[in-house]
Amino acid sequence: MKRIFVLIIVAVLVFPLTANATESIDVFESLPAEDFWFEPAAAFTGDFKVKSAYLTDYLTGKVLYAKNEEEKLPIASVTKIMTSLLVFEALDGGKITYDETVTVSEYAAKMGGSQVYLEQGEQMTVKDLMKAMMISSANDATVALAEHIAGSVETFVGMMNNRAASLGMTNTSFKNPHGLDEEGHYSCARDVAFMTRELLTHEGVTEFTTVWMDTIRDGAFGLSNTNKLIRYYSGATGMKTGFTNAAGFCLSGTAMRDGLHLIAVVLGGESSNERFGTVKKMLDFGFANYSVITPEHLEIEDIFVPGGKDNYLSADYTPPSMLTEKGVAGEITQKVNIFEDISAPISKGDKVGRVDIYRDGQLISTADVVATEDISRISFGEVLMRILRVACGFI
Repeated sequence: MKRIFVLIIVAVLVFPLTANATESIDVFESLPAEDFWFEPAAAFTGDFKVKSAYLTDYLTGKVLYAKNEEEKLPIASVTKIMTSLLVFEALDGGKITYDETVTVSEYAAKMGGSQVYLEQGEQMTVKDLMKAMMISSANDATVALAEHIAGSVETFVGMMNNRAASLGMTNTSFKNPHGLDEEGHYSCARDVAFMTRELLTHEGVTEFTTVWMDTIRDGAFGLSNTNKLIRYYSGATGMKTGFTNAAGFCLSGTAMRDGLHLIAVVLGGESSNERFGTVKKMLDFGFANYSVITPEHLEIEDIFVPGGKDNYLSADYTPPSMLTEKGVAGEITQKVNIFEDISAPISKGDKVGRVDIYRDGQLISTADVVATEDISRISFGEVLMRILRVACGFI
């Protein structure tokens, strides 16, 4: 009996659980088997066996590395970044909620590739469908969400392309919400970074994208993440893997350390290892060579406001965080510039000036100075009363 039990345990360890229909994850690994996870940041050469690559800073959008970043290529399930963005915008806009129930259509249930085997008529919450889509890349869950939000996949795809255009994704054309190969469905590494950056602006995204394992159907069905960065890369925040025969191995990988949030995109990798190894090297390069600095906050003196019921206005600004190269010395100075044409009325939040930020005398950034209170215009009667007070000796 003991021997049988031992054989069962060995079998479980040797044969990994399947994460989806196209990629598998060794969920029992305690350490990664691939050597590239342990290579130092200095190994970055840019000689990558991928069709396209792109590294950018989330905060500023500054490009830190690029290779064929505008080449139009199939992106497989990386497509789901745009789908996820539209889902979060529907959530934030109050159009849908996490807890509402979605009834699965026949079309959604028949989607191939990565799936959680939804059945026609099955009901599942928006949140569980999001888990299935964002963690396990389930195509059936993706279509179910698209239909729920837009009424049809066709309408949803129109929304995807409109949103892409608004983000400046000029080398992108979506034909479906899931990324299965289809004529005319493509993007580029730069555009993938654009939509990844926009998705990261939504609170709650990383509650899905940083999950290594989870369940749906009340714990009866397991989910595991195909993004090995989440398990093996310090500070990983997401974002999405993808693979089809036409697209090759793709990944939009994100990570944050010490306030620096980086986005690394790879399209057309020759293997899964090449995909993850390239993204890791790009992220390592970024963290090794760049950092985020925030200038000291200056106190803004109260501003005189002509024609105001109150004579002086309080104002403030938020020092911007800035990307800087490590080891580059330079004195940071700031200069407060208040607009000369300020007059009442002024509303809280109105721009009343700016702070210019310099490194060694060169302008590198600016920040708006805004009113922190309302000041209404003084009326004729209030002016008259002030004159009378002064004339009578009452101030």
